[in-house]
Amino acid sequence: MIVFVVKTQKNEEKNRNIGHLPPSVKLVYKTLELNGNLTQKDLISETTLPSRTVRYAIKRLKDEDLLIEKHYFIDARQSLYGLNLLSKEVIVA
Repeated sequence: MIVFVVKTQKNEEKNRNIGHLPPSVKLVYKTLELNGNLTQKDLISETTLPSRTVRYAIKRLKDEDLLIEKHYFIDARQSLYGLNLLSKEVIVA
């Protein structure tokens, strides 16, 4: 069986470095990496960042395709956030 890997812009973008992101975004990323899926409330309490900063970090990580949002069945008013495991290796600088 022969497998061809086609280089596309989207594949290359997933091999990105998060060093260009603000420290608060990196902190949220590392918190999710260490603790797994968390709600926004959990992220606020774990990182001790203001709620607005956590919302901004979530938005930036989603824009970078590093974060996925799931339904939180325990409380439908909240979402559960986790790292996108389908994205390629992430380098923290």
